[in-house]
Amino acid sequence: MRRLGLVPYEPTWRAMQSFTERRGPSTTDEIWMVEHPPVFTLGLNAGRQHLLSPGDIPVIQVDRGGQVTYHGPGQLVVYPLIDMRRHGLGIRQMVVALENAVIGYAATIGVTAAGSRDAPGGYGGGAKLASIGLRIRRGASYHGLALNVDVDLEPFGRINPCGHRGLPVTRLADLCRVPDMSAVVRALTAHLLEELGFADAAQSAINTHSQAVSSR
Repeated sequence: MRRLGLVPYEPTWRAMQSFTERRGPSTTDEIWMVEHPPVFTLGLNAGRQHLLSPGDIPVIQVDRGGQVTYHGPGQLVVYPLIDMRRHGLGIRQMVVALENAVIGYAATIGVTAAGSRDAPGGYGGGAKLASIGLRIRRGASYHGLALNVDVDLEPFGRINPCGHRGLPVTRLADLCRVPDMSAVVRALTAHLLEELGFADAAQSAINTHSQAVSSR
């Protein structure tokens, strides 16, 4: 697991692309945990009508699935760079693993969450708590999951979140007493490794040191 801290969106995205293009059959899988400065991102086939009033927040068209979402400080973004072919994982399995990691982690801090077949992500308190958008390239995944921990929710009012008009959005800070981000990172990582079937081989399957994207 690489905890990269608060990093700009576009260089991180480009680093994920580069990692995926360079990787070979024996490349070690990685999970990157980051926060981003405020940014709206649009998926490959996103409709710009869902971008209502971005104002001074940058908008970036990217190569993941899904519609429009917001990233900002206080939101934990999880990028699983996983060789899905090597592990026998399908796209639906990856989505469900991400959803279940959120559900399992939320349960440990007293929050009841659920996934959705219609609009992938995590839901709690009748609102969207986490968003999922993936890209599969050369049998490997990048992009991933965004969990609202204590992020400012105002920018979500400037879009139709995930392409759904009027979809309410929430954060852990409104549902429970939130641990610090380091604790969230550690606990969510453990749940994700378990859901992906890596729990017994975590030390060898996931690179556990931290390194900034700018040094790659």
